[in-house]
Amino acid sequence: MKRILFVCTGNTCRSPMAEALLRHKAAAAGLSVETRSAGVSTVDGLPVSPNAVQTLSAMKVSHSGSSRAVTSESIAWADLILTMTTGHKRHLLERYPQAVDKAYTLKEYVENDSGILNDIAELEALYTELHMNQALGIKLSDEQRQRLLELERRIPGFDIADPFGGSLTRYGQAANEIAQLLERLLIKLRTGEN
Repeated sequence: MKRILFVCTGNTCRSPMAEALLRHKAAAAGLSVETRSAGVSTVDGLPVSPNAVQTLSAMKVSHSGSSRAVTSESIAWADLILTMTTGHKRHLLERYPQAVDKAYTLKEYVENDSGILNDIAELEALYTELHMNQALGIKLSDEQRQRLLELERRIPGFDIADPFGGSLTRYGQAANEIAQLLERLLIKLRTGEN
């Protein structure tokens, strides 16, 4: 059974919707998946946004529970961690570097364009080198910096917009985007891709 942790900011909108939607879709597809969600900047026990609950209800999906903060235990529990934005992913990896081999944005994880995936791998290697060099007081070469900027411009955005405080329509848009991405995730899970 694959254990998937969805992560957003407050764990009251996007990640609980992703958790509930995947649980619902996986059950309908007969896939054995366990899902949880958490936030990088929250406290335990906050209610899920009423608009998120209403949006899920309109999709015939139920969700119960309240916010949870990301912990080292939730990181250890997960086989796969899917964040809603690149900022969430960076924040997560700064606090929990042990998650580096299993943390992705949801959009990044389901991306299947090999050119984009190669660009992402190269960019992440450059970021790693940049961080190592900064720790050692060494600057990237002009060539490396140019390549980093070129890759950042070329790679599409991997963020799902935050509907927090927005209208029911904005929540619906976020939920529909997440649902479409989860269909692609289910294909990967079904075929055993990592």
